[in-house]
Amino acid sequence: MTGRTHELKAEKTTIGRVEDNTFQIAEASVSSHHCEVLLRGSDVVVRDLNSTNGTFVNGEKVTESVLKPNQILRLGQIEIRLETDAPAAQTKKPLDQTLVMQRGVSLNELEQGARTGGFDTKGSGFSKKDDKVNLIFWIVAGAVGVVIIGLLLYVFAIAGKR
Repeated sequence: MTGRTHELKAEKTTIGRVEDNTFQIAEASVSSHHCEVLLRGSDVVVRDLNSTNGTFVNGEKVTESVLKPNQILRLGQIEIRLETDAPAAQTKKPLDQTLVMQRGVSLNELEQGARTGGFDTKGSGFSKKDDKVNLIFWIVAGAVGVVIIGLLLYVFAIAGKR
């Protein structure tokens, strides 16, 4: 990813792993739709889109934050630096490491949590989101269904006695 750039021209730039994002980062630790970068006047605002591994500005987890020039935006294992057209400051922090990536990620690789191309996410602390909301939905739906069936049986039992 080192050296890759994206010029912020649109009012909203989406960043994520899948192709329908404005800026695609095909890396397993980046969510499908990880965050969005918004241009608000002279401010550049980054907003997390409920990503699995979070959005960090200079190491601090954020849900929404103004991004200043030369600050480091981290999405999963990927670090991005905001640069301006102005001459770069001498205090610019170099990126610690270069990540060599293959183009694209297969569903099988995402489910296993490991890359086969020299980048290992095993033991990195990242995990899949659990499906608690879906489970709660089905439990509540089942309970409501049982109550409705019970009420219908009760109504038919009363109607049958008349």
